[in-house]
Amino acid sequence: MDWRVKGAIQKALGYVPGGDRIHYMLQRYAGGMRDFGRECDIKVDDWSIMVGHLRAAGVPVEGATLVEIGTGWYPTFAFCLYFAGAARVFTFDLNRLMKDDLVHALADRLAAHVALIARATGVAEDEVKAEQLSLATALRGGASLAQATGGIVDYRAPADASATSLLASSVDIVFSNSVLEHVPRAGIEACFAEAYRILRPGGVMFHSVNCGDHYAYTDRSIDQLHYLQYSEDDWAKWNNEFLYQNRLRAIDFIELARHAGFTIEVDTSRATPERLAQLDGIQVDPAFAHYTRDQLAITSVDLLARK
Repeated sequence: MDWRVKGAIQKALGYVPGGDRIHYMLQRYAGGMRDFGRECDIKVDDWSIMVGHLRAAGVPVEGATLVEIGTGWYPTFAFCLYFAGAARVFTFDLNRLMKDDLVHALADRLAAHVALIARATGVAEDEVKAEQLSLATALRGGASLAQATGGIVDYRAPADASATSLLASSVDIVFSNSVLEHVPRAGIEACFAEAYRILRPGGVMFHSVNCGDHYAYTDRSIDQLHYLQYSEDDWAKWNNEFLYQNRLRAIDFIELARHAGFTIEVDTSRATPERLAQLDGIQVDPAFAHYTRDQLAITSVDLLARK
């Protein structure tokens, strides 16, 4: 689909009654969510990467209290952390997006990832399998997330991750996955400040950010640097509430974390030859003139920052 068509449809749906429901149906049955199994599998892989970074930093998941920024339509990370022995997982979303049918499908799909979850965390495979079966059964029987997980997963929506109401120095890990690229800079600053407040000394925040043009996933005629050609005013015509993209570069997320008081321990951002070649093929808008060539070309970053 031409990216302009998708942008125009999403823009229009933001103004019509019931537009959010129509948008979900389009995504579920005609868009990226039509292959739910594949999307779920990608999320589980992302979770295992996060756990690997945490383990390398000496931050255990078992017994930890975690805060997730941006739950989405189904709580993959929260469920995997529950299987891994987390003490509490608070998951925040500005809007109540979670869908029961996807939550049930997720609980069932995770049966295929029992071995991966066990390997990633050191929990016995039979224990993970028992928890997965129990969770799926409870949810199918009408239990809430809190009931099905014994109070471990606490879904809060609508709720603001920049004002959690959690006690200061009460959390071990704050994290997000493919969320911060959709948050305005001021919102990220506020979330990082709140993370610093609620994290215990030595606690960490981990964020995986996909800072490339998301329209490139549905329009193969453009690449992930495409949106750097547009001025703020021109880009505002295509930005919308269903696919808001802040166009911040990886270096911005690193610097915002430092500004909030964190020490950066992991920064995976690298400019690849492919992205550099793509960058050389476009006319970058002057609004991005303060970035270096490498900073412009980077389209993803995993960052781990410690308090």
